Amino acid sequence: MQILVTGSRGQLGMELQSLAEHYSDYRFLFTDRASLDVTDGEAVRKFFKNQRIDCLINCAGHTGVDQAEADVESAHLVNAKAASHLAEASGKAGALMIHLSSDYVFDGKGCRPYTEGDSANPRSVYGKSKLDGELEVLFNAKRSVIFRTSWLYSSHGNNFLKSILRQASAKDELKVVYDQVGTPTYAQDLARTILDLLPAFPPRIRGEIYNYSNEGVASWYDFARAILEMKGSACRVIPVTTAEMPVVAARPHYSVLNKGRIKKDFGVQIPYWRDSLAKCLSEI
Repeated sequence: MQILVTGSRGQLGMELQSLAEHYSDYRFLFTDRASLDVTDGEAVRKFFKNQRIDCLINCAGHTGVDQAEADVESAHLVNAKAASHLAEASGKAGALMIHLSSDYVFDGKGCRPYTEGDSANPRSVYGKSKLDGELEVLFNAKRSVIFRTSWLYSSHGNNFLKSILRQASAKDELKVVYDQVGTPTYAQDLARTILDLLPAFPPRIRGEIYNYSNEGVASWYDFARAILEMKGSACRVIPVTTAEMPVVAARPHYSVLNKGRIKKDFGVQIPYWRDSLAKCLSEI
């Protein structure tokens, strides 16, 4: 199986690269914007024409939640229009498209874990662009699976984990919100699950959505505390409300994902978030 990975310099893309050597049955084509501009429809069509692609894992995305509020066009271009180009090209090639989406497609006003069947109602430009990208994949890809995930972090790139470690090295205390609740997700766990499940997806699979995050529930405050405790940092973490922290985009207050469907359909074993955090920190 020849697998095209777009956005390979991002967190998930880097984890897929680190795991590639353990999947000898797969041949990978890792691309970033320099080698394949996914926002350029003609470039995407030419790439698919010149390469045999059996599977596409689309990791490309505009992930700046606050920045998206000021630059709606860029967020839509990368998260929705590019998804449309890739879905159309994979559809014509008969390739399976794996697309990554977000808990931000929900409004976060619920009080129970969100299932794949719950109504999407994004409150931010970023969330709306991710939902639009999902719709492009659903309508244009002939074979597709969408993974919704939350609070992604890894030892690569910019993320909450890296930010907390960086700030704690320079400050005696940090303020972190306690009234936004979800689940931190180690990108390596998600990457491994995707690669393990590829042979299990039916040949005619289309438009299926699966939630995936690590197990358990935490606030950003809990996450920050766990990071610094595991690193033995003396930096103090102070819990504050969202209203006390200046942010541009609305955040979901509750975005825990129900993983019952992926566990039932494929028997996936999902690690607890603190166990995965400890593993990630040991690799930094």
